[in-house]
Amino acid sequence: FGENYVQEAQGKWPGWRDRFEGVSVHMIGPLQSNKAKAAVQLFDAIHTLDRASLARKLATQVQQQGRSPQLFVQVNTGDEPQKAGILADELPGFLSQCRDLGLNAHGLMCIPPEDQDPVPHFRLLRGLAERNGLALLSMGMSADFEAAIAEGATHVRIGSAIFGARDYG
Repeated sequence: FGENYVQEAQGKWPGWRDRFEGVSVHMIGPLQSNKAKAAVQLFDAIHTLDRASLARKLATQVQQQGRSPQLFVQVNTGDEPQKAGILADELPGFLSQCRDLGLNAHGLMCIPPEDQDPVPHFRLLRGLAERNGLALLSMGMSADFEAAIAEGATHVRIGSAIFGARDYG
C-alpha cells in the first residue's frame, strides 16, 4: 500500500499493521526532512529520496532506529525545474553520497512530465537503473501504468484508478 502523507500514515497504519500481518507500506509522496524520523519508523519503502539533505536525515534515523526501509531515488527525468528529483547526470554521484552515508538505494522512481509521452522517461529510468545496478523501478500511475509495466516497472502507483480522484476539499 502507498501513502502520500506521513501524517495520514501515522493515523491509520500502526493499527492496521497489528490487524493485517505482512502488510507493506510505501511512502510515495514528497517527504519533508523534518518527517524523516516518522518515515523510517512507519514505512517499509520510501520512493521519494530526492536530495542530499533528506539522505542525511534518513541516514541519521536509520542509524538511530536500526531500521532501514527500501529506498528509491526520485529522478527528475524531464529536467523540470518545478519538480523534485535528482537529474539523470547527477545520479551516480548522488548514489555514491548515499552509500557514503550508509544508505543503499534499491531502486529509482520517476514521474514523467504530464504533457509528454511517458515511455521515453520510463526507458531512461530503466537504463539508469541498469547502469547503476538497481533492480527496482517505481514508475507509472493510473493513466500510464500499463506502459510502465511494459518498460519494466516493479512498482506502480494506481490509487485513483482504484479509489477515484482524491478529494482535497
